[in-house]
Amino acid sequence: MTNSAKVYRVALAGVLGAQALALSWLESLLPAFPFLPPGFKPGLSNIVVMFAVSQLNLPTALFLVLIKAGFALVTRGATAALTSLFGGLLSMGAMALLLRPKRKVFGLVGVGVFSALMHNLGQLLAAMLLTGTVSLFSYAPALLVFGVLTGTVTGCVLRAVMPLLEKQSKYFVSHTG
Repeated sequence: MTNSAKVYRVALAGVLGAQALALSWLESLLPAFPFLPPGFKPGLSNIVVMFAVSQLNLPTALFLVLIKAGFALVTRGATAALTSLFGGLLSMGAMALLLRPKRKVFGLVGVGVFSALMHNLGQLLAAMLLTGTVSLFSYAPALLVFGVLTGTVTGCVLRAVMPLLEKQSKYFVSHTG
């Protein structure tokens, strides 16, 4: 790969990172959801991670997960960063397994739901690790419902914006030679 191609790939990762952070910031403006712990949001920024897993590569998706966790650290503190990191890594792993070309058994909505459930599980595990208590597991039923709902939304939104994200990516990839 030429230096020019590397620059365009890094630029694409930067643009996707900015999009994920913008969606994260927009989510921070939403009020807390009833019956859920503070800080649990719909996961709209995971749309960008799911796109990266499905259309680009795992290193780019990992970069996005780390950028999102870093943003959480700067804007909401260490607890938010750790829950973002745990949730993001589990979610990305689920996406990677379900979006592999030979295994596309689920559509984007199914992947959105499963990855949302894994993200919630990761956040719950991080919270249990931080607090040293398993009583937080009592949130699991509400998180299950929440994950199905939000995963459905993120999968539908990704399906709707996929052509735009692909067009954006092709601009960068067309310059990679």
